[in-house]
Amino acid sequence: MVVSVQESVYTTLKVQYVNLEQVQNQEQHKTQGLSSSSLVVRRGEPIKLSMFLNRPFRANRDELMLRVELDRLVNDIPIKLCKDSSPSRWTAYFQQASLGSCKISLYVVSPSNASVGKYQLQLLQTSSSGLSSFRLGQFVLLCNPWCPMDTVYMPDESQREEYVRNDIGMIYQGTAQNISVKPWGLDQYESGIVDICIMMLQLSNEHKQNWRSDYLKRSDPVYIGRVVSAMINSNDDCGVLLGNWSENYTGGVKPFDWTGSGDILKLWALSRFSPVKYGQCWVFAGVMCTVMRVLGIPTRVVTNFDSAHDTNGNLVIEEFYTETAKKLPCGKDSIWNFHVWVESWMKRADLGAGFDGWQVLDPTPQEKSGGVYRCGPAPVKAIRERMLGVPFDTPFIFAEVNADVCVCIVGQGQVLSYTTEQHRVGSLICTKSIGSAHPQDITTTYKFTTATPPRRSATTSSAQGLSVTLRLLKAPVMGENITFTVTITNTENIPKTVREYVNAQAKSYNRSPSETFWEAHNIILLAPLESKVLAHQISYNQYAQLGDGQLVNLATVVKDVASQQRVLASEEFNLTRPLIKIRIADEDSIMVQKKQTAMVTFTNPFPEPVSGVLTVVGAGLLEEKVISNVVFQTGESLETAVSFIPKISGVKMLHANLRLSNNPAVIQGFKTITVRSA
Repeated sequence: MVVSVQESVYTTLKVQYVNLEQVQNQEQHKTQGLSSSSLVVRRGEPIKLSMFLNRPFRANRDELMLRVELDRLVNDIPIKLCKDSSPSRWTAYFQQASLGSCKISLYVVSPSNASVGKYQLQLLQTSSSGLSSFRLGQFVLLCNPWCPMDTVYMPDESQREEYVRNDIGMIYQGTAQNISVKPWGLDQYESGIVDICIMMLQLSNEHKQNWRSDYLKRSDPVYIGRVVSAMINSNDDCGVLLGNWSENYTGGVKPFDWTGSGDILKLWALSRFSPVKYGQCWVFAGVMCTVMRVLGIPTRVVTNFDSAHDTNGNLVIEEFYTETAKKLPCGKDSIWNFHVWVESWMKRADLGAGFDGWQVLDPTPQEKSGGVYRCGPAPVKAIRERMLGVPFDTPFIFAEVNADVCVCIVGQGQVLSYTTEQHRVGSLICTKSIGSAHPQDITTTYKFTTATPPRRSATTSSAQGLSVTLRLLKAPVMGENITFTVTITNTENIPKTVREYVNAQAKSYNRSPSETFWEAHNIILLAPLESKVLAHQISYNQYAQLGDGQLVNLATVVKDVASQQRVLASEEFNLTRPLIKIRIADEDSIMVQKKQTAMVTFTNPFPEPVSGVLTVVGAGLLEEKVISNVVFQTGESLETAVSFIPKISGVKMLHANLRLSNNPAVIQGFKTITVRSA
């Protein structure tokens, strides 16, 4: 049957098929690899749709509108015949070259301050028979650090790649003197993660209390940051993680056993949003970094070494030791050997341009902010400038990096001596370097200091007539003896008899030490102006049962028998754990969809046989975890072959974790891999 031209003009226009051009759009919007049930795009950037019609579009007769829906918020947009965009409103236009064809290209442009969320698109048509609609599809809209008009705009491409698109994280733990690196899979490209992050916003108390207000405020990364900070912990809502610092992790996963955000977020969703057990500060921060990067807000994980928790706000932390050098669990204030939070990059329109840039957000539940366990965003610039009236939670974070420490020796119910340390708190603040696993020192962005104190190998204290130096002879390594010296100097021109007390206690990073596991007492005779060096050794068997991530608090008190003058020197340190090695024969040949093999090797450094479970993970490389049971004799090496097929190009990471059954050490290793396109 032949249809006349005139007849085809009056045929009702119908959409037969819509192509959301996912590959092209996600490449244009820098969202390649983000996996969702919807198209994933960024605000302020045109979204291309290809519509297949039953006849060519006629501009003078066909009346079309585009409806954009964010749940119950509806926005009807006239479709223009030529390019039309505005940074402050939704626009839509046809591609000129496609007009007159049955395949027509439609572009939709969101404002650069549109709300983050999942949108529905409908095409509305007015004809003689009334108003009809056709569902075009749905998309997830994220913030856009590539758009100069967006409040999260970051001008440097290398920073955007690191703080938005990179899914490899490094979390720094231990002490400022001996940093340990924990690889962390951010996993934002894992299946379902985008949808879980959007659902997190839907489940927030803010959304439940006033859905309309929540949607409208989601244009602001400051608001989003506060919502996510609260939702990462489960203290006030159905948040992701339940914190646990009790060292009893029955019914859940030990915080040190987590290797990335993906497993945690998926478990939370699978459990119908019941809290995942268990988290500590670096777990909270790692998961928050994932969520913020998914939502398009540049974010990095930050470690503050010697982080103060100043409960009374006087910027002084008090520590107490006995006369025999045992540290006491006194007072509500504390210093964590390290504390981990995140920084997110955004403009602060609520404060002014002087506070734009990195903002501290801390999802670890410590103090309430606005009645909810969350913290930030607090401008790093405000912390540095001591502008403590700037919201949000600037005084709390300022105290974490700036408090003084008063160290007291006590006995018979009184303070026998004390010293004040002004530079210990916030001694080093660092984050992952761009394109590297090495820590970047960012201490001077938080506080005025001429330079970060150099890594010391000794601690020296002095009082009238005496000087004492505590020195580790080398960085302590798990499986080896701990060797150190105490040097006592008589600084007066008279002989002295002194007593030396040395005490070692196991310590978790966030609390006072537990009971003494090693000690030594000596009497020393010193000639006028004489120095004596006392060598000490703690054997592996004496500290072998230190728990996951535990450190050692080592202290010495030297007392002048005649004058009763006392001098304290102390050092807190972690033990370097043995590493798992990962190697690939030909790293230059790693390509998408090409099978590769990695060799995972571990040598037992302990003086006894060990056994355990070896787990290898790799987002974008391995579909499933590779798990194997292993047994090592003393000094034995074992090599395991792990095959993988990369799914997407870019820098990826293989991460190996060995959990021993008869030894508390957690042993890890990682290797970053550059995957080339096929």
